[in-house]
Amino acid sequence: MLIDSHAHLDNERYAEDRAAMLSRAYEAGVGTVLSIGIGEEAAGMGRALRVCREFNGQAGMPRLYASAGVYPHSTAEIDGGILAQLDGLLCEPEVIACGEIGLDYYHEGAPRDVQRRGLIAQLEIAAVRRRPILIHCRPTADGANGNMDAWDDLFLLLDEHWKGTGLGGIMHCFGGGLEQAQRSVDLGFLISFAGNLTYPKAQGLREVAAQLPLDSMLVETDAPWLAPAPNRGKRNEPALVAQTAQFLAELCDMDAEEIASATTKNFFRLFHLQSAVGN
Repeated sequence: MLIDSHAHLDNERYAEDRAAMLSRAYEAGVGTVLSIGIGEEAAGMGRALRVCREFNGQAGMPRLYASAGVYPHSTAEIDGGILAQLDGLLCEPEVIACGEIGLDYYHEGAPRDVQRRGLIAQLEIAAVRRRPILIHCRPTADGANGNMDAWDDLFLLLDEHWKGTGLGGIMHCFGGGLEQAQRSVDLGFLISFAGNLTYPKAQGLREVAAQLPLDSMLVETDAPWLAPAPNRGKRNEPALVAQTAQFLAELCDMDAEEIASATTKNFFRLFHLQSAVGN
């Protein structure tokens, strides 16, 4: 069985067919999905947990886990109430990760200093609650011409505020280079590849994936976005993680079953979970 390590199941684009979408995922061999709790605003971070509780235990559907966190663009909304809400959610047994959190210098959003302060505040809570983190990192111009500004700032913060916890996490929808991937692995992070790995202009990303050890990789959809080719531009959903896994297997000259087994083991090792079997 496969694991979709990052899907926004609470997104409104699934409002009409969420149950059917999850059934399709299970039929496609997806046994587990991590439902990302950032909402459309910081205060909505609990919706992913509600989706988990609505569907867990139903036959023919994946096992769902949730995360909770404040997305970089929403960090200006952080106050005492938001941090208390995050702390409470990270105490729930289904909420196994803090995220997605991080830095985004590509889009106009919260000022960079606000993003950095918001990230530090969330790292502190995740450390106390012993939850791995899900990192979103996007530099100015996606690192074009060697610009890795968000990555540089991210590693400074992780070295100071996270490395010592030993908790690690996931570099979600990885978009850095080999140096950033290696530094991430050294910090205890898994590198997660989404559907953009299949896009024609992603040759640099494919070169990174081909050089990573198998025990450092995950696959994800980032659904409802980033559907793999040839579904690019359409609504993504967890069933399509199988296409990304197949593409990654061919890239690494492996069987699809080997990629599925390895990425499943990696996920459950990171989160100290006992079984990768769906309902």
